[in-house]
Amino acid sequence: MAESPPFADSFDDPRITRQFCRRLPNPAGDLILLGVVHDHPASVARVERVLDRIDPDALALELPTAAVPLYRAYARDGDAGDAPPRFGGEMSAAIRAASDADIVGIDAPNWSFCRRLVTRLIGDRVSPATARRVLSGLGGATREALTCRVAATLTHATSMTVACDDPIEYDCDPADPPTRQAAHERSHVAGVQALLGSVGTDDSALAYRDETRERCMIDRLEALRSEPGDVVAVVGIDHLERLATGLSESKANPDAEAEPVVETDAEAEPDAEAKTDVDAEAA
Repeated sequence: MAESPPFADSFDDPRITRQFCRRLPNPAGDLILLGVVHDHPASVARVERVLDRIDPDALALELPTAAVPLYRAYARDGDAGDAPPRFGGEMSAAIRAASDADIVGIDAPNWSFCRRLVTRLIGDRVSPATARRVLSGLGGATREALTCRVAATLTHATSMTVACDDPIEYDCDPADPPTRQAAHERSHVAGVQALLGSVGTDDSALAYRDETRERCMIDRLEALRSEPGDVVAVVGIDHLERLATGLSESKANPDAEAEPVVETDAEAEPDAEAKTDVDAEAA
């Protein structure tokens, strides 16, 4: 019997490629991982196109749980037509496109993240300087998440939309052809990865934070995909490959393989660091 064509073949869009998409099959339902660059037009279009095709039961976002209400408000703001939301980039665009899905923030800081992070710092006997940098970053992420929660409350209580930060501007926009958007995004990601690759971060506070964040996100995604129905997760491109690998190797689904969505040539706890810029944005 002939093999059914891969899900990827149904997309004729240069912004939806293996570099940015993974499909992890599961008996309960598929998990689609979409890697994004914060606020980039190609990333916004990617989540909109995929969610126009898939009707997920759950939409997992690399956001703190405390920030989700604000991004819901962003998704409702303005016209519900073809133009993306004014604020929130690909995250609010994803919420608008999957309005019937259960929206879940999967990033850290939450209690699970804090426990795991402290346990690792103690177990590794890190230097006081590294521990201070890690805890300082944790404090900053917590303040940012709480700021989003306050902004959401103000947005709901008043007639104005409170923006926590300005959208990132790129040398391309939603009106540009898909090929230009895709090329610009690939070039941007390559530049950021080259820059980060030139800086040793294996023993840094950033490495401790991100590795712990990713382990917590993997645990949260495993819990989501253990329930019946499809899940779409929108995460920073820097996390995509490690999340796909970690989920594929998970004991909960040891035989799963990260399958590209397309092929191309070339706990109700305060969750997560709000989306970071390119270093965790192109995470």
